[in-house]
Amino acid sequence: MAQQPVIEVDQLKKKFGDFTAVDGVSFEVYPGEIFGFLGPNGSGKTTTIRMMLGILNPTSGSSKILGTEVEEGAKGIRSRFGYMSQRFSLYNDLTVQQNLEFYASAYGLENTERRERIETTLAMAGLEGKQHTRTKDLSGGWRQRLALGVAIIHRPEVIFLDEPTSGVDPVSRRAFWDLLYGLVADGVTVFVTTHYMDEAEHCHRLAFIQDGHIIAYGSPEEIKRNTFKSKVIELTTSHPGQAIAALQAARESGQIKLEEVELYGSQVHVTGKDAGQLEKEIKKVFNKNKLTIQNLAVIEPSLEDVFIANIRRNHTNQ
Repeated sequence: MAQQPVIEVDQLKKKFGDFTAVDGVSFEVYPGEIFGFLGPNGSGKTTTIRMMLGILNPTSGSSKILGTEVEEGAKGIRSRFGYMSQRFSLYNDLTVQQNLEFYASAYGLENTERRERIETTLAMAGLEGKQHTRTKDLSGGWRQRLALGVAIIHRPEVIFLDEPTSGVDPVSRRAFWDLLYGLVADGVTVFVTTHYMDEAEHCHRLAFIQDGHIIAYGSPEEIKRNTFKSKVIELTTSHPGQAIAALQAARESGQIKLEEVELYGSQVHVTGKDAGQLEKEIKKVFNKNKLTIQNLAVIEPSLEDVFIANIRRNHTNQ
């Protein structure tokens, strides 16, 4: 028997005057998965999640959480989901313990149950020993853990995380994702918005949103396979900026047939249909411009390669 979706979003649309922020978005999220909702800043991620939670009324369309229409019965299911906003809804002048006490009480937890949940949350988030630290004195990574703890202290079935790792250092980001995997192992469904492509690789399924439209949808492997037919050549050079400029100039003059050329960390990624021919043309461009290739290899596309290609394709089709 097929699983019933935990989240169902159907043709969700939001207009602010003449501006359409979200335009007919549809997707489903299933139990026990991490679903990533990806897109650049301003693409419609936060507007979508606020409509899904009943914080913002949609212009049209609908969303269901745990089988309940959000507009009709959001209050009745609020105890069954958690929400961690971009700004971390914490009280800075309260200690870690006091924040947890406050939110546990707000969710209706009492006495023994409240104490047990707080102890469990402190252990889960690695906050033991920091109970009496004021929230404003915590680093970004610890504040992030506390915000997650607050969002799950009532043991929700599904949790919504809006840009939870924005502005947090890479080590804290990695630790945070370890916590998310622990929640999923306990049966929690996670819906997370992000603009970090490396985080997308950790999701079970994804939706890419750009200018209010879904431009790709599926597992990371499905998106790579179904929406990206090009080959990716990764090359290392001591002057990546000059290399990109030379390759772009060669494309404009018709000397090389490439689709995209982008800086990826310290490497340059070049995409095109024919890897063998593209490799020959790249070497010609480098020789002509007296640039040195330290390493060159055909690689599997990253989600960042796929995302950039989909964004370009979306703009071309508009």
